[in-house]
Amino acid sequence: MKTKGLFTFAACSGALSVILGAFAAHGLKSVLSPYLLGVFETGVHYQFIHTLSILCCAIMLYLLRSDDENKARKYFCRAAICFMIGIFCFSGSLYLLALTGVKWLGPVTPFGGLCFIVGWLTMMMAAWNMKEVSS
Repeated sequence: MKTKGLFTFAACSGALSVILGAFAAHGLKSVLSPYLLGVFETGVHYQFIHTLSILCCAIMLYLLRSDDENKARKYFCRAAICFMIGIFCFSGSLYLLALTGVKWLGPVTPFGGLCFIVGWLTMMMAAWNMKEVSS
Protein backbone atom coordinates (compact mmCIF):
# COMPACT_ATOMS: atom_id res chain seq x y z
CA MET A 1 0.00 0.00 0.00
CA LYS A 2 1.23 3.48 -0.81
CA THR A 3 2.05 5.97 1.93
CA LYS A 4 -0.27 8.54 0.35
CA GLY A 5 -3.15 6.06 0.59
CA LEU A 6 -2.50 5.43 4.27
CA PHE A 7 -2.37 9.15 5.04
CA THR A 8 -5.60 9.66 3.11
CA PHE A 9 -7.34 6.76 4.87
CA ALA A 10 -6.18 8.02 8.27
CA ALA A 11 -7.40 11.54 7.54
CA CYS A 12 -10.82 10.30 6.38
CA SER A 13 -11.14 7.90 9.30
CA GLY A 14 -10.13 10.61 11.77
CA ALA A 15 -12.73 13.00 10.40
CA LEU A 16 -15.35 10.25 10.44
CA SER A 17 -14.46 9.43 14.07
CA VAL A 18 -15.14 13.03 15.10
CA ILE A 19 -18.37 13.14 13.09
CA LEU A 20 -19.61 9.86 14.55
CA GLY A 21 -18.62 10.92 18.07
CA ALA A 22 -20.58 14.16 17.71
CA PHE A 23 -23.50 12.25 16.20
CA ALA A 24 -23.51 9.92 19.20
CA ALA A 25 -23.31 12.77 21.70
CA HIS A 26 -25.94 14.97 20.09
CA GLY A 27 -28.09 12.87 17.77
CA LEU A 28 -28.25 9.45 19.39
CA LYS A 29 -28.37 10.35 23.07
CA SER A 30 -32.16 10.64 23.09
CA VAL A 31 -32.72 7.77 20.65
CA LEU A 32 -30.57 4.91 21.95
CA SER A 33 -30.56 3.22 25.31
CA PRO A 34 -27.54 4.01 27.48
CA TYR A 35 -26.18 0.52 26.73
CA LEU A 36 -26.42 0.91 22.93
CA LEU A 37 -25.05 4.45 23.13
CA GLY A 38 -22.07 3.00 25.00
CA VAL A 39 -21.65 0.35 22.30
CA PHE A 40 -21.60 3.05 19.62
CA GLU A 41 -19.15 5.19 21.60
CA THR A 42 -16.85 2.17 22.05
CA GLY A 43 -16.77 1.82 18.26
CA VAL A 44 -15.84 5.50 17.91
CA HIS A 45 -13.14 5.22 20.58
CA TYR A 46 -11.46 2.21 18.97
CA GLN A 47 -11.76 3.70 15.50
CA PHE A 48 -10.01 6.87 16.59
CA ILE A 49 -7.21 5.08 18.45
CA HIS A 50 -6.50 2.84 15.47
CA THR A 51 -6.75 5.76 13.06
CA LEU A 52 -3.81 7.28 14.95
CA SER A 53 -2.02 3.93 14.67
CA ILE A 54 -2.49 3.95 10.90
CA LEU A 55 -1.13 7.49 10.86
CA CYS A 56 1.95 6.29 12.79
CA CYS A 57 2.48 3.48 10.29
CA ALA A 58 2.18 5.94 7.40
CA ILE A 59 4.74 8.25 9.01
CA MET A 60 7.15 5.37 9.51
CA LEU A 61 6.71 4.23 5.91
CA TYR A 62 7.45 7.77 4.78
CA LEU A 63 10.56 8.02 6.95
CA LEU A 64 11.97 4.57 6.17
CA ARG A 65 13.03 5.09 2.58
CA SER A 66 16.23 3.05 2.32
CA ASP A 67 16.47 -0.49 0.97
CA ASP A 68 17.93 -1.48 4.34
CA GLU A 69 14.51 -0.94 5.87
CA ASN A 70 12.40 -3.04 3.47
CA LYS A 71 11.50 -5.64 6.10
CA ALA A 72 10.41 -3.00 8.60
CA ARG A 73 8.44 -1.18 5.88
CA LYS A 74 6.64 -4.41 4.99
CA TYR A 75 5.62 -4.92 8.62
CA PHE A 76 4.41 -1.33 9.04
CA CYS A 77 2.31 -1.74 5.90
CA ARG A 78 0.82 -5.01 7.15
CA ALA A 79 0.11 -3.47 10.56
CA ALA A 80 -1.78 -0.60 8.91
CA ILE A 81 -3.85 -3.07 6.89
CA CYS A 82 -4.69 -5.01 10.07
CA PHE A 83 -5.78 -1.76 11.74
CA MET A 84 -7.98 -0.86 8.76
CA ILE A 85 -9.65 -4.28 8.73
CA GLY A 86 -10.09 -3.99 12.48
CA ILE A 87 -11.81 -0.63 12.14
CA PHE A 88 -14.26 -1.98 9.58
CA CYS A 89 -14.97 -5.20 11.45
CA PHE A 90 -14.82 -4.09 15.10
CA SER A 91 -16.10 -0.52 14.97
CA GLY A 92 -18.34 -1.12 11.96
CA SER A 93 -20.12 -4.06 13.61
CA LEU A 94 -20.61 -2.03 16.81
CA TYR A 95 -22.11 0.85 14.82
CA LEU A 96 -24.51 -1.52 13.06
CA LEU A 97 -25.45 -3.26 16.30
CA ALA A 98 -26.19 0.04 18.04
CA LEU A 99 -28.14 1.54 15.13
CA THR A 100 -30.02 -1.48 13.84
CA GLY A 101 -30.04 -4.03 16.65
CA VAL A 102 -28.76 -6.65 14.19
CA LYS A 103 -26.96 -9.26 16.27
CA TRP A 104 -25.84 -11.70 13.56
CA LEU A 105 -22.74 -9.54 13.14
CA GLY A 106 -21.68 -10.50 16.66
CA PRO A 107 -18.85 -12.81 15.55
CA VAL A 108 -17.39 -10.05 13.36
CA THR A 109 -16.61 -7.85 16.37
CA PRO A 110 -14.08 -10.22 18.00
CA PHE A 111 -12.47 -10.80 14.59
CA GLY A 112 -11.97 -7.05 14.34
CA GLY A 113 -10.46 -7.02 17.82
CA LEU A 114 -8.12 -9.83 16.77
CA CYS A 115 -7.07 -7.74 13.76
CA PHE A 116 -6.22 -4.89 16.13
CA ILE A 117 -4.07 -7.21 18.25
CA VAL A 118 -2.32 -8.65 15.19
CA GLY A 119 -1.74 -5.09 13.97
CA TRP A 120 -0.02 -4.11 17.20
CA LEU A 121 2.11 -7.26 17.19
CA THR A 122 3.00 -6.63 13.55
CA MET A 123 3.96 -3.06 14.43
CA MET A 124 6.21 -4.52 17.11
CA MET A 125 7.85 -6.72 14.47
CA ALA A 126 8.35 -3.63 12.30
CA ALA A 127 10.12 -1.88 15.16
CA TRP A 128 12.20 -4.99 15.83
CA ASN A 129 13.36 -5.02 12.20
CA MET A 130 14.31 -1.36 12.04
CA LYS A 131 17.96 -0.48 11.81
CA GLU A 132 19.29 1.19 14.95
CA VAL A 133 20.31 4.78 14.34
CA SER A 134 23.47 5.85 16.12
CA SER A 135 23.48 9.27 17.70
